Amino acid sequence: MERVKMAEESLETAAEHERILREIESTDTACIGPTLRSVYDGEEHGRFMEKLETRIRNHDREIEKMCNFHYQGFVDSITELLKVRGEAQKLKNQVTDTNRKLQHEGKELVIAMEELKQCRLQQRNISATVDKLMLCLPVLEMYSKLRDQMKTKRHYPALKTLEHLEHTYLPQVSHYRFCKVMVDNIPKLREEIKDVSMSDLKDFLESIRKHSDKIGETAMKQAQQQRNLDNIVLQQPRLGSKRKSKKDVYTIFDTEVESTSPKSEQDSGILDVEDEEDDEEVPGAQDLVDFSPVYRCLHIYSVLGARETFENYYRKQRRKQARLVLQPPSNMHETLDGYRKYFNQIVGFFVVEDHILHTTQGLVNRAYIDELWEMALSKTIAALRTHSSYCSDPNLVLDLKNLIVLFADTLQVYGFPVNQLFDMLLEIRDQYSETLLKKWAGVFRNILDSDNYSPIPVTSEETYKKVVGQFPFQDTELEKCTERGAAPFTTASAFPRLNWGHHLHFSSTEVDDMIRKSTNLLLTRTLSNSLQNVIKRKNIGLTELVQIIINTTHLEKSCKYLEEFITNITNVLPETVHTTKLYGTTTFKDARHAAEEEIYTNLNQKIDQFLQLADYDWMTGELDNKASDYLVDLIAFLRSTFAVFTHLPGKVAQTACMSACKHLATSLMQLLLEAEVRQLTLGALQQFNLDVRECEQFARSGPVPGFQEDTLQLAFIDLRQLLDLFIQWDWSTYLADYGQPNCKYLRVNPVTALTLLEKMKDTSRKNNMFAQFRKNERDKQKLIDTVAKQLRGLISSHHS
Repeated sequence: MERVKMAEESLETAAEHERILREIESTDTACIGPTLRSVYDGEEHGRFMEKLETRIRNHDREIEKMCNFHYQGFVDSITELLKVRGEAQKLKNQVTDTNRKLQHEGKELVIAMEELKQCRLQQRNISATVDKLMLCLPVLEMYSKLRDQMKTKRHYPALKTLEHLEHTYLPQVSHYRFCKVMVDNIPKLREEIKDVSMSDLKDFLESIRKHSDKIGETAMKQAQQQRNLDNIVLQQPRLGSKRKSKKDVYTIFDTEVESTSPKSEQDSGILDVEDEEDDEEVPGAQDLVDFSPVYRCLHIYSVLGARETFENYYRKQRRKQARLVLQPPSNMHETLDGYRKYFNQIVGFFVVEDHILHTTQGLVNRAYIDELWEMALSKTIAALRTHSSYCSDPNLVLDLKNLIVLFADTLQVYGFPVNQLFDMLLEIRDQYSETLLKKWAGVFRNILDSDNYSPIPVTSEETYKKVVGQFPFQDTELEKCTERGAAPFTTASAFPRLNWGHHLHFSSTEVDDMIRKSTNLLLTRTLSNSLQNVIKRKNIGLTELVQIIINTTHLEKSCKYLEEFITNITNVLPETVHTTKLYGTTTFKDARHAAEEEIYTNLNQKIDQFLQLADYDWMTGELDNKASDYLVDLIAFLRSTFAVFTHLPGKVAQTACMSACKHLATSLMQLLLEAEVRQLTLGALQQFNLDVRECEQFARSGPVPGFQEDTLQLAFIDLRQLLDLFIQWDWSTYLADYGQPNCKYLRVNPVTALTLLEKMKDTSRKNNMFAQFRKNERDKQKLIDTVAKQLRGLISSHHS
């Protein structure tokens, strides 16, 4: 079995080796590697090598047989080739000999032909040169023309010449070296033209930057001229209107105190065109600035295909200039000229841009202009808010308002939206109101401080008319005052003129609302505070307070004229819906009430000052039979004071008189019951009774008319009943009737009576050490003790 198996393997190996040999014989040498690798991968490579050697020997024998078969033919071919070589050598010698003879015979002909060739070549070169020169001459002429145009700064014609030279002439002679030099120089020439035109543009930009102020001033003059013409047209139909008929009535509300009146811009001549210039046409931006450098440069860059570059550069530079123009000077708020110059520069900038927009095709567009305007508007408003906040002069703020309105109107003519500027004016209006209120607070303070608080003397009808012309109030009482020689009110009455709504293009309702609100602020805050400060002054006298009440009374009555004046200005009736109510009446009422309260307080303080002079001897047993000196002086002071109250409203004088009497009665009661007075005698009580009688006599005399019968005496009723009880020693009646509605001593409080009785009891005990040995004294002391006990009983029962 093993032999059979080995035999089978030998056969398989032999077959494999035979296949590999066939592959080696038929396969390309470069691809034999994998075949040989399969031999070495097996274990029979020795036997394969034997087969390979055998195959090689077989091929060698086949090659040798083939060579032996063709050898005789090869020998015959070599023999014939040797014969041909000899014949070829002979032929070569013959050709060489023939050539030598030919060369010798044609030598002269060759020389002649060479000469002819050179002549024809020269002739051809001359002709070609003439032709080329004819082509080059126009090129050279054009180039010379180009250089001349460059020298004379005719850049746009030079650019056209350069275009013809490059596209028409140079292509015909482009292979010449000088033309190549020209071609290479053309970009440089273009750049030179661009640089020169750009230099002109830069000079133009610098020029308009310097002239923006003048351009803007001219544009604003044009706008103001137009506005003046419009005003004249609007005012002509109103000549002779009914409004003049009320001139005398409203003089005070249309004029100001001379020394303190704010002047409007219209008065101060802002941007006013002189009379001799009114009939002349104000030049426009195109008359002040030469725009040709912009047009030239734009055209040149457009031809050179760099229009976008030029547009970007122009817009970039103008944006930079805009930022410079919009940067306000640090001291702009100090004078109106600072604001005017700032506005002139802005207007000048946008007038130039508007002209460029309408005279060039696409150099600037509406979107670009709108973007610049938005930036300018925001920066201008921010600058105005900042700088106007530093201004404390209402005249300057008002002039600034008028200048802003003219600024806005000018730009609006050129199509720029200016609503935000008018909105900002509302903010500045509030600031103007504040500065004006501060100024008028000082004016009111000066007026009130300088007022002598006495009626205006009127000695003639002319003086009377002058006074009435300054104060719009007329009634019969005032007519009577002129006969007596004095008007009841003083010079402390004047109002400022409100000019803010002028030229703001507001509706009549808006103007009416603005005037009314400003007037309310002036009345309720500024004037009211000024009056309150005067009323609360420490050194204010009763005479001054009385005159303040008289003044505020007349001012309150004159508020209807203020209402009519505002209606006359705005043509908006007070009854119109949403019309702001004036608070003038309330303001003057409050001031009058404060003055009245101050009169009451002042009177009480004066009474207290007199009472501090009281010097009672509470232990005296003697009676002077006359009132105390301090009280006599106090009564005299009250009489003279109430005599001044003749011009006061009746209720004010009556209230003041009643308040003074009540305070005097209360103070006298406190003086009698104060803790420092520990003892008092019946004599001291009788002297005190004389003083109270003096007060009652004053009350009966009617120091102020209008009281009914003994109304004023009721202020002293508590004192009167208390003193009568003690002086008459009518304790039986008091104790018997106490608590009954019609009792004689209804106003006597048992606590008060007990306090005063205790002071008298202590006096009885300490004045006489032998009182206990006297029967009358002992009986009196017992009576006092009995009464005191009964009073305590009343008090205890009342509390329970």
